[in-house]
Amino acid sequence: MDYEAEYNNRAKVPGFAPIVEGWYRDAAAFRGSHPYADLGVAYGPGERNALDIFWPSRERAGRMAIFVHGGYWQMQHRFGASHLATGLLAHGVAVAMPSYDLCPGVTMAALIEQVRDAAAFLARHHGGRMLAMGHSAGGHLAAMLLATDWAARGLPGDTVSAAMPISGLFDLPPLTHTSINKAVGLDEAEARRLSPLLLPSPGKPLHAWVGGTEGVEYTRQARSIAEAWGGTWSALEGANHFDVIAPLTDAASPMAARAQALLGAG
Repeated sequence: MDYEAEYNNRAKVPGFAPIVEGWYRDAAAFRGSHPYADLGVAYGPGERNALDIFWPSRERAGRMAIFVHGGYWQMQHRFGASHLATGLLAHGVAVAMPSYDLCPGVTMAALIEQVRDAAAFLARHHGGRMLAMGHSAGGHLAAMLLATDWAARGLPGDTVSAAMPISGLFDLPPLTHTSINKAVGLDEAEARRLSPLLLPSPGKPLHAWVGGTEGVEYTRQARSIAEAWGGTWSALEGANHFDVIAPLTDAASPMAARAQALLGAG
């Protein structure tokens, strides 16, 4: 298996740059126009330990989803994802989006803890159960949120009650054989320890999405976590690794409907 070819998404999608530029353009426009937002809320001490919360109404209430951005744990920012709240907001769901420190400045283990801190902050300040969503590396982090022992952190065990990772990474050892690992710095043992696929099933609802053109390894990742954790998965026909998240902006999309169903099931 040529893992570099399977996981190098920029090489697989030559037109990725305009898509990513569009994320940041659309996200900035959304942040500037959505009237019910709490921006730059600190959940930890670092500059990137902050989150944005987009509320469906001025009452700042409602069911909540947390969306974690991707970037192979070494790039990107919540500022490229804001517009993805649009679909769920139309259904009365608040969407929180954290940033986190990046590898190699921190280890992946430390980065995971930061995202857990963000979810714990939301639970303590806003209550209720959350749906964890995320794209690419953010899909991995969403799965780690679902697998977290929240009771050990003094919170209800169902603080994160369901997950919907999109083009997520759940089996990390293959990545140690790619250029991605230059910044991430995982050895085999740590890759296994931080792989959701190798953790006990949390016994909570999960639906994994993957782009229909992403290739055998990303498809395997989605299928495997669904099978291991008793969840479900879907391939979005015609979608690549970068445009697979676009349906989140559409309240009528199957992806938004699935998130709604997971919020109800969780």
